[in-house]
Amino acid sequence: MSKVKVEWEKALEEKDCERLLELFDDYIEDIEDEGELRKELERLEGIVLDCDDPYELAHEIAHVYAHLDDIDAGIGLYKRIAESRKDDPEEYATALYYLADAYEHFGIPDKAIETYEELLKLEEEVLKNEREIALTLANIAVNYDELGETEKAIELMERAREIFERLGDEKNHLISLLDLAHFRYELGDYDTAEVLINEVLRSPREDEIEINARLVEAEIFAGKEEYEKAFRAIRDALLKAVDTSDEIFGLVFDTLVDFIEGLFNEGSYGVVAENMESFAELFEDDTAYFFRAIGELARWKAGDEGAKKRFDELYSKVENEELRSLLDEWKKPKLSLGFGL
Repeated sequence: MSKVKVEWEKALEEKDCERLLELFDDYIEDIEDEGELRKELERLEGIVLDCDDPYELAHEIAHVYAHLDDIDAGIGLYKRIAESRKDDPEEYATALYYLADAYEHFGIPDKAIETYEELLKLEEEVLKNEREIALTLANIAVNYDELGETEKAIELMERAREIFERLGDEKNHLISLLDLAHFRYELGDYDTAEVLINEVLRSPREDEIEINARLVEAEIFAGKEEYEKAFRAIRDALLKAVDTSDEIFGLVFDTLVDFIEGLFNEGSYGVVAENMESFAELFEDDTAYFFRAIGELARWKAGDEGAKKRFDELYSKVENEELRSLLDEWKKPKLSLGFGL
């Protein structure tokens, strides 16, 4: 018996939830047989229900079930946790939040709304915590937007915003303005969306809020076909993201890549070519060559034959395989289907 298995069995016997969480990846990832894996997850579920804080372990278990194409099993665990905490309103509210969040995470917004609404009723009628009410209203709004019911999302987010403003909760007030700006953008109401974003950017704010504001600002400018301004907004977000987490930086970088790809797809090569140097100068590694290569690729696609040689030289200096694969994809000719009669 391996050392990890010995420790795992000891933690199960002692119902040591913290230790089980620490061992989870090392132990579970070594189980190759699906039947054995499911059996082990079932053993663990029996312990999780008795944990003081079961939600991190439940999250890990649910993700393994999702990998097995059995999201219902993971959701079922969250349901059982909620059911076991019904007698304590505070504990039940926490369990409902995590159940709703699981539905949201796994792409089931209608069930997320249903669960958040049950939570909202508990908060309004029993717990009477205005901040939590506002947070739940905001979560419901986001899920209505996922369902395409953006007008309903705006109505709910406005209610949340008003509560945050009344409570002086500046951080969540700004986040609600960000969401409202995004919703307005989705409806094509770019002017209102821009007013809301400017309100956020005029206020003292955390880096993460500013980064998200710049990304929403970029999508508004892109919707108005003001692509130069959109690139500047993304650049501002990227500069700010350098000093935050890898996750946030990756989000901004991926947003930039998606924006460039969209412009390539619609044949807007000139604006891509004109803006890549401003991104290249932010990097000292081969990412700088990546952006310069994109600029030359855009010129090449726009008809500058000399740009092909410059692209090839820059491409050869890009060592990162993921970045090279993007260039490989983008340099392929566009395929179109024509029907002659």
